[in-house]
Amino acid sequence: MENKKIIWVMAATMLLTISCALQPAKAKKSDGQTNRSQIKESVDYKVKKANKGEDKTIEAWLAEGKSLKSSDNMVLFYARKFINYPYVAFTLDQDLEESLVVNTKGVDCTTYVEYVMALTICTRRNLTSFDDFCRVLSHVRYVDGKVAYTARQHYFTYWISDNIHEGLVANVTLPPSPLSKTRVPHVDYMTKHVESYKMLNAHRQWLPEIKKMENKVNNTSFTYIPKGQLKDSNKYRKYIKDGDIIGIVTNKAGLDISHVGFAVWHKDGLHLMNASSLHKKVVDEPMTLYQYLQKQTSSEGIRIVRIL
Repeated sequence: MENKKIIWVMAATMLLTISCALQPAKAKKSDGQTNRSQIKESVDYKVKKANKGEDKTIEAWLAEGKSLKSSDNMVLFYARKFINYPYVAFTLDQDLEESLVVNTKGVDCTTYVEYVMALTICTRRNLTSFDDFCRVLSHVRYVDGKVAYTARQHYFTYWISDNIHEGLVANVTLPPSPLSKTRVPHVDYMTKHVESYKMLNAHRQWLPEIKKMENKVNNTSFTYIPKGQLKDSNKYRKYIKDGDIIGIVTNKAGLDISHVGFAVWHKDGLHLMNASSLHKKVVDEPMTLYQYLQKQTSSEGIRIVRIL
């Protein structure tokens, strides 16, 4: 962060849903054409459409996605739908009770990734309705699709773990050291800063469940690319593909991953497409990812996962 205000914004916003990487079981291989029955029906939940016509927007995008060629990058097709949309923090935490929030007109880094991922999965599985999208989104955002605050994957480690468990993403295998490193995360930000979380502060009886989530994260490890190695990002071209999800590993106390977005290759190397609190909108970051990370003094590198 380039100044104290930016540091606070990045820390506060990314905490809500971002976390680093549980060491999950291996995901099943998939060609992306999984039968819809593999995403089971979610527990009953309330959908909160933040803007009028959210259902029509989603269904129109899904209709466009059906016409994509096999050579088109589906993840980036949907990711670009949000370019220049405003960055808005805390969209999942406006109320005191949990609901499945759909807000395509204002996103933070995590909700941006979640909406693009849900759209991609729907298209790959020939799911075309808003109800289908909500069902997929509930599994992307919550453990087993259970829409509850204590089941929301607040730390991105937990997010990755559950989405691998459900066969929605897979870890990207990285080359050995020194091109990669192993990290054991230590997260406790939520339980140490309860007042920063509107719903949690109002329902402190949920704290034991959040602590269990933190303990699960802390009993794992993950592999990541040190940011210094990205100076010549071309050596990772055969490992990182356009549309892969990038999680920025942080050394901030109590956190694991501070920001997320999508990998985009340009002529000068690897870039990050993301909902940016710095630009205050969704951008294809003009700086290379290496240059971007040099400005983020708390960043240590990146973790990569791929949507199935």
